[in-house]
Amino acid sequence: MQDGMPAILFRNLHKRYGALEVLKGISGQIQRGEVVAIIGSSGCGKSTLLRCFNRLEAINDGQLVVNSLDLSNPVLSRKTLLNLRANVGMVFQQFNLFPHMSVLENLTLAPCKVLGKADKEAARTARTYLDKVGLLEKAHAYPDQLSGGQKQRVAIARALCMEPDIMLFDEPTSALDPELVGEVLLVMKQLAEEGMTMVVVTHEMQFAKEVANRVIFLNQGQVEEEGDAREVLNYPKSERLKTFLSRMNFANA
Repeated sequence: MQDGMPAILFRNLHKRYGALEVLKGISGQIQRGEVVAIIGSSGCGKSTLLRCFNRLEAINDGQLVVNSLDLSNPVLSRKTLLNLRANVGMVFQQFNLFPHMSVLENLTLAPCKVLGKADKEAARTARTYLDKVGLLEKAHAYPDQLSGGQKQRVAIARALCMEPDIMLFDEPTSALDPELVGEVLLVMKQLAEEGMTMVVVTHEMQFAKEVANRVIFLNQGQVEEEGDAREVLNYPKSERLKTFLSRMNFANA
């Protein structure tokens, strides 16, 4: 969808759970075709912000527009939510694959049920994206026959089968063994190079530096620092970000 609007726009965004305020009036925007990495310590609000972008969490105050849909209203119609979820893909820490379904069945379920695609068309699209993530030969395998890295690549392919305008990634490599991280990051890097709008909550600082256009550093529910990824990660201005990066063992390489 190209209408001149940013892919995501948020102004003075607040999110509370009872008395606990997780997001404290943050503002920003993500342009179409941009890759933005959101970084910060556990509990800073990264995943909460990402879940607001897909309306898995409703905001309490502020303005939030995602893919030209105004999500500021606390009550949204089912049609609006379906439109949002069809055009904003999300990949989670855990793979959330249906264990009783084959890989191909996992990939075709939503396109058939939500988009109304015919079985053959959905299967053709699924095979295209399985090939894209290097797992076409696993089409008829079941999730318990896959490694963690393969499961996450299948989860990415599943999100791509909806042919979204925006992809959200919530720490997609955090549940993986270290030797499996690279294969998932490679797929994400390829998507970025192809111009996919991506928001990535990540602890992979080198990936953020190499692939992201911008970095947003959250600290205690607020934007502490943001800007060009290499500039921010190589030359952090805030003491809090300097401390965070030193604890992540991130070198200016």
